[in-house]
Amino acid sequence: MSLNQFYGLSFDPFCKENQSVKNSFESHDQKEMMHRLDYLKEVRGIGVFTAAPGMGKSFTLHRFEESLNPNLFSVKYICLSTVTVSEFYRQLCSRLAISTKGGKTEMFKNLQTYIYHLYRDKKQTLILIIDEAQYLKTSVLMDLKMLMNFVYDSVNCFTLILSGESHLNNTLELAVHEALRQRIVTHYDFRGLNSTEVSAYVAHKLSLAGGSDSIVNEEALIALAGYCRGNPRIIDNVMSTALKYGSDLEYRTINGELMQMAISEQSLSQS
Repeated sequence: MSLNQFYGLSFDPFCKENQSVKNSFESHDQKEMMHRLDYLKEVRGIGVFTAAPGMGKSFTLHRFEESLNPNLFSVKYICLSTVTVSEFYRQLCSRLAISTKGGKTEMFKNLQTYIYHLYRDKKQTLILIIDEAQYLKTSVLMDLKMLMNFVYDSVNCFTLILSGESHLNNTLELAVHEALRQRIVTHYDFRGLNSTEVSAYVAHKLSLAGGSDSIVNEEALIALAGYCRGNPRIIDNVMSTALKYGSDLEYRTINGELMQMAISEQSLSQS
């Protein structure tokens, strides 16, 4: 018997493929990031959002994108690694369907012309999302600052969102990025789910699949919260494993012992 059948679930609610923006658990982190993103879309400028892997910042960006009116906002997503400035401009021009002919200077000019036309004539704001921004070279970050200079620096014509791991904050603190840092209008670093949110998160996920929160007892939830460090991805992985152990061993309730077995397996897979 499958774990879904055993626990009366219509699907595994902790499987990544079964996650949807519409039914997502609204954590404190997600609320705070959405508030800042909603503010950012109005004032434009730079927003920085950082977190450890698996905390849900990319998921929240997806939720934000789905909330936008496509007639007013044009969202472009780029996931960069250690590219050069010219490679960055080439990728950005390609995403905006702008010619990549010529060198860096020509592409820079074409990008600013296009962004200003979009803002002034079409009344549409570009929202450029750069994920994995912790890998951006200093030269690219410096050019991003220059790309945002419009009409003698008197107006923000587009929104730039830098999303990455927490050590991006250390990079931005360097003196060479002072001018870029002054343009940051909102900044949020994920804290992770607290113990109360972990319990609510698990209950929410189980309910989506038609399950009861009584499937997992308090002892198991305490063990889960202590191990996961507030990370939703780790919670999902451990819970899927715990449900598998529980169905295999025919435990109707996931207790502390089963949860510790699942945690041990997760720890081994990460070592």
